[in-house]
Amino acid sequence: MAKFRTQLSSIAYPFQIAHQQTILCIGSCFAKNMGRHLSNYKFDSSLNPFGILYNPVSISEGINLLLDKEPFLPEALFEYQGLWHSFYHHGQFSGSDKSAVLDHINVQLKIARTFLQKTDRLILTLGTAAAFQYKKTEKIIANCHKLPGNQFNKKLLSVAGCVLALSQTLKQLRALRPDLEVVLSVSPIRHLRDGLIENQRSKATLLLAAAELEKTFPFVHYFPAYEIMMDDLRDYRFYESDYAHPSVEAIDYIWNYFQDAFFAGDTKAILEEVGKVLQAARHRPFHVASKAHQAFLRKQLGLIEELEEQYRFLDFEAERSGFLEQIDGESI
Repeated sequence: MAKFRTQLSSIAYPFQIAHQQTILCIGSCFAKNMGRHLSNYKFDSSLNPFGILYNPVSISEGINLLLDKEPFLPEALFEYQGLWHSFYHHGQFSGSDKSAVLDHINVQLKIARTFLQKTDRLILTLGTAAAFQYKKTEKIIANCHKLPGNQFNKKLLSVAGCVLALSQTLKQLRALRPDLEVVLSVSPIRHLRDGLIENQRSKATLLLAAAELEKTFPFVHYFPAYEIMMDDLRDYRFYESDYAHPSVEAIDYIWNYFQDAFFAGDTKAILEEVGKVLQAARHRPFHVASKAHQAFLRKQLGLIEELEEQYRFLDFEAERSGFLEQIDGESI
């Protein structure tokens, strides 16, 4: 029988990811996608304390800030068109009140630093090797915040530059957490605004840098998210309407590959039980007060109690609150 697709063989990694471990996700939109799945399925995880970061230099600088003990200083902020920004952070941190922006950054920084001290697994996703250099300081920045283009030089980082940026950071992380394992991937999201040729050269740079880092550091392990999207799912039906971002189906497909690669049987069993609660929480009935739905709600609350008793590391507080809000007091 003829084959109409190429599938990536499963990869055996020398470690696993479980609910009892602590997972930090940093990098591009793909790190966000995997991080959200981990969070939804009740893993002890933290996602992008600086917002989305794309290039290896900015990712390295972000992690270095987490390794540091100093607060983020007000002189690191700048004002543009009525908003205060940081070149280290995504626009989600920007705001009209300088003090509020600084406080928000430092609160998140403190939380992330505490989280890093217990991190067992780091999921690191490189988005692009195309970077913007701020002319005034000659530093690579994480986000332009829509400043005029003439204030920046755009450059394609070299393979050596990407490796150099991340190598020292990885050494420091391993010194802090001797049992740390790093899952390194290249985001399958296409940066079409750079141009098709430029995007391919950028991804090629990241792929070669990832290979060099994996060869240099035994605790760095490459996960083929890019290859799954480009080869196994090479069809526009697996993209969103912008033809750049993977569709929900594609993200779920890669997530399933991720599960097979890193989750043991007992972890998958927990995911199946958690998934039932998540599916129930998404259910929207026509008649909330009906006896059938009220019985359904109480059944879910009982299931949550059983799961939390069996697996003390699970937290269903959000789902419990959602179910309790729908329960009719008179029917309890």
